[in-house]
Amino acid sequence: MTEFMLNVQGTIHTISTPWVMGIINFTPDSFYAGSRADTTEAAAAKARKMLEEGARILDLGAYSSRPGADHVTEDEEWARLKAVLPFVQAAMAEFPETFISIDTFRSGVAQKALEAGAHMINDISGGKLDPKMYEVVAAHRCPYIMMHMQGTPQDMQNNPTYNHVTQDIVKFFSEQLPKLHAMGIHDTIVDVGFGFGKTLKHNYQLLRELHAFQLLGRPILTGISRKSMIYKALNSDAEHSLNGTTALHMAALVGGSQILRVHDVKEALETITLFIHLYPEGVPHLLPSWER
Repeated sequence: MTEFMLNVQGTIHTISTPWVMGIINFTPDSFYAGSRADTTEAAAAKARKMLEEGARILDLGAYSSRPGADHVTEDEEWARLKAVLPFVQAAMAEFPETFISIDTFRSGVAQKALEAGAHMINDISGGKLDPKMYEVVAAHRCPYIMMHMQGTPQDMQNNPTYNHVTQDIVKFFSEQLPKLHAMGIHDTIVDVGFGFGKTLKHNYQLLRELHAFQLLGRPILTGISRKSMIYKALNSDAEHSLNGTTALHMAALVGGSQILRVHDVKEALETITLFIHLYPEGVPHLLPSWER
């Protein structure tokens, strides 16, 4: 597979085989209860378990972005993160070359978290909901995960529409990445935003055509763990979607994903191990039919 380098706080790290990002939420209403940590002790325990299982990144979120989620003020979002961040950092001390990502679209929260020692920002809006986000990321020269979302968490599933979903989102990144690079932000990661302003059909088309995003020349992060695109297709629920998640994680890896954002670290690492055995020299780059 293609190797990518990330500069994290002045040290270069290479993604030569896929990484796993573990999800920890400090919210009462995230769509999967297993991702929630409601005390500092629970946060530290969940972080340690994920790191022991092989997570390279822990993604900490304090604002639920599920469809129709309740609004949370910026002060409350930061208060939740501030309370748990030292405990997660303490758990990570024994695990070198592991990183904290902050899942926020607010520049103020990003600024405070980076000052408190976080390593990267995971922005579900790709900078669209807070025009100051790029400035904060540029000032800290940290890795930036840019996700595509149509609308906001409150309205994104109200009839999402595209001319051609894959082409439209490739175009979005093609327009935004040069803006970031012009500001000195080079350690970018792209996330197509499964479930964020997409229908079930859109989600599966994006997964089939995920390899198209390799044309951007940046690492691809895939966040499909236990999402509704899995459990709606299986007439199930998030609690019973681990098997479906594993199946689609393999599809994402074949499509060129370098980072899997997951609730279940051990199972994701096992999927990556089998993927490497299946494709020891990587998957040949395949262009979608509309680019041939």
